[in-house]
Amino acid sequence: MSAIYKNIKPKTRLIVTVLLLLACFISLASQTMMLTALPVIQKAMHVSLNAAQWLTAGYTLLIGVITPLSSNLYEKFRNRTVFLGIITTFVLGTLLGCLAQNFLTLLLARLVQALAGGLLMSFQMTTMVSIYPPQKRGTILGLSGLVVAFGPAIGPTLSGFIMTTLGWRYLFYLVLPLMVSILILGYIFFPNFKEPQDIKIDYLSVFISLLGSSLALGSLTVFQNNLAVATTMLISGLVILYLFVRRQLKLEQPMLKVTIFKVRSFRLMTFVGMLAFVALLGTEAMIPIYTQNVWGVSSMVSGLILLPGALCNALAAAIVGPLYDKHGPKYLIISGAILMLIASIPLVTISKDTSIWVLTIFYSFRMIGNAMVFSPAMSEAFKALQLREISHATALNNTLRQTSGAVANTVVVVLAGIPASFTVGTRLSMWVIVLAVVLMLGIFLQYLRKPA
Repeated sequence: MSAIYKNIKPKTRLIVTVLLLLACFISLASQTMMLTALPVIQKAMHVSLNAAQWLTAGYTLLIGVITPLSSNLYEKFRNRTVFLGIITTFVLGTLLGCLAQNFLTLLLARLVQALAGGLLMSFQMTTMVSIYPPQKRGTILGLSGLVVAFGPAIGPTLSGFIMTTLGWRYLFYLVLPLMVSILILGYIFFPNFKEPQDIKIDYLSVFISLLGSSLALGSLTVFQNNLAVATTMLISGLVILYLFVRRQLKLEQPMLKVTIFKVRSFRLMTFVGMLAFVALLGTEAMIPIYTQNVWGVSSMVSGLILLPGALCNALAAAIVGPLYDKHGPKYLIISGAILMLIASIPLVTISKDTSIWVLTIFYSFRMIGNAMVFSPAMSEAFKALQLREISHATALNNTLRQTSGAVANTVVVVLAGIPASFTVGTRLSMWVIVLAVVLMLGIFLQYLRKPA
């Protein structure tokens, strides 16, 4: 892997970069497109909001569950084979969504999409780091971070336009030709620039990882209806995940090299990135639901509320990358976290009288702050790692980040539904997000302290 960037041609590198970032952007935008559509699908499919939110939480959850496999797939198979297999899987999931006639089929379509999306993110990051020289690693991870943050940020806005003008099925109809085009272009142009390694996939690790993650995270939506069952699921899932980690420590060729977590910069900055992602997805999940259910606005209006924030996030991320390369993460992340806290004021006090403009402006500030935290945190997490560790590190980083996003989506929706007033419940959910940001800032301040 260490010689890949020396042997790959600049034109080939550009083709690979464009195809990977475009595919990853579409996948990540699809991840959050359902947020704006949930109230509409809830009524169309005659399901509860708690059930409907699994179209987003389940998607994010499966991404987190399946991502650990990506490191093994990257090493065991030719990169061209992996890429074409991932895109084909996403196309099949999207096609199933186009044909779905009931909620369970629709959920299955989303899960198949997520299966591909989880593998794609880590494959994209690992490949990008491999084909560019080490001195460009910060810039490349910053570019990847821009896509990872902007894709989910713009998804609800795109969904709002599509929902209002065409209907929710076009969330699949419009994505399908785009991914088919990427599949065709990939088949024609995507090269094979690495040879497969003799890696044995430990299928027992795969099974217990899937089982433990599904039980632990699935329990979150059960707590509201059955405390005993949810507690049993949570404890069982955590025990199984503990056994999974123990097994990885004993294997010569682990499914996921969890020992990377001993690297201080990777460990602490991964936590910072996780909590930034919690703030991003948790807020994005609640604003469309609240504005449509309480304010009675259309899906297009709820999407427009999020649009300036998504654009500000992309612009800020583009500026933050070079600033990180010059000055490091300290002032960027601290300033970003403070801005996120200030921008939370209208969210924790939201009511029917809150102005749409106030919500839009403060949400935009929140997204600027998120960009100032997220990209530097991702780049900083990988700075002390060897190139041979990158595939496992990206898998572990993406797994934890997506899992935290699934937890955030589920928790905020469940909490919002507990009080009799949905407004009170939304405020409660936003206070949880504020606590996540405070914890994020605390972890980063701890990171700045020199280890004893």
